Amino acid sequence: MKLRFQRQIIGLSALTMLALTQTLAVADNKFSDVMIKSQKLDNNTYMFIGAGGNIGVSAGEDGILIIDDQFAPLADKITAALKQIQPGVPKYIVNTHYHGDHTGGNAHFGEKGTILAHHNVLKRLKADSRSPASALPVITYAENISIHFNQDTLEVIHLGPGHTDGDSVVIWEKANIIHMGDLYFKDRFPYIDLAAGGSVTGYRENVSMILNRLDNKTKVIPGHGALGDKNALLTFKHMLDDSINWMRGEIEMGHDLATIKKQGVPPKYANWGWEFISADKWIETLYQDLATKP
Repeated sequence: MKLRFQRQIIGLSALTMLALTQTLAVADNKFSDVMIKSQKLDNNTYMFIGAGGNIGVSAGEDGILIIDDQFAPLADKITAALKQIQPGVPKYIVNTHYHGDHTGGNAHFGEKGTILAHHNVLKRLKADSRSPASALPVITYAENISIHFNQDTLEVIHLGPGHTDGDSVVIWEKANIIHMGDLYFKDRFPYIDLAAGGSVTGYRENVSMILNRLDNKTKVIPGHGALGDKNALLTFKHMLDDSINWMRGEIEMGHDLATIKKQGVPPKYANWGWEFISADKWIETLYQDLATKP
C-alpha cells in the first residue's frame, strides 16, 4: 500500500511538472513573434514598443536607464534592442506601477540594475510569493524623486490613486518628454484597477495635473499605444470628462448597470473599445466606482 501511494505521488508530481513545463512553453510561444521596435525621440531618449507597456529608454555617457520592462519572456529581446543603441545593461529600472506587463522583466534586469518605484509597487510585488528578490524595487519613494542621468534630470512623480495606488510618471526636463505609464492609453478606454487602489476621478485629475505641465512640443509616451503629444492627451482627458459626466447622469436617473450597458457608451466614443477594455468593461468600471461615491 505504501509503495503504491508513493508511486501515485511520484506520478502526480511528474504530471504537475509536465503541466508547468507546457504552461511555460505556451507563454514563451505567445511572445515568440513579438518584435521590440525602437523609436528615437531625441539624442539620448527612445521608446520601445513590443507587448505590454511601452518602455522609455535613456542611453548615453552615464549608461542606460529604462522605464518599465514588459513581460518576462521578452527580457532577452529587450536586451538585444538595447544593445542596438549602445553596449551595457540598464543601471536603473523605473517601474511606473506594479502590473506584470510593465514589471515582468524586473527579475532579469534587477539582477544587475537598481529598480526604483513608489512604495506601493514594492508592497504589491512583495505580496506575490512568486516574485524573486531581484524583481523587487530597491529604492522607493512616497511622492517625487529626481534622477540626474545622461545630461538631463528625470523627475519621477507620484500623483495619488489613479490607474492603481502606486502610479508614477517620468518627465525628462531638458528633452521635454514624459512617460505616462498607464495613466494614458492613447485613443483607448483605460484600464483602472479599482481592486489595487485605482480611482476613476483620481485618474482624471492626475491626467489634468500633468496636462498643466506640458507644452505643445512635449512628446508623450503612453503606457499603451503610439507616441502622443499634448493635444492627443487632451483628447484622452476630454473622453474621461465626458465618460464621468455621462455615467453620473445615468446613475442620477436611476439606471442600473444592465440598462446602461444595453444603451452603450456615447456614440462619440463607440470606437474607443479594444481587446482588453471593451465598451462594456469601461461602463462597468465607471459604474462600479462612481455609483459608490458622491
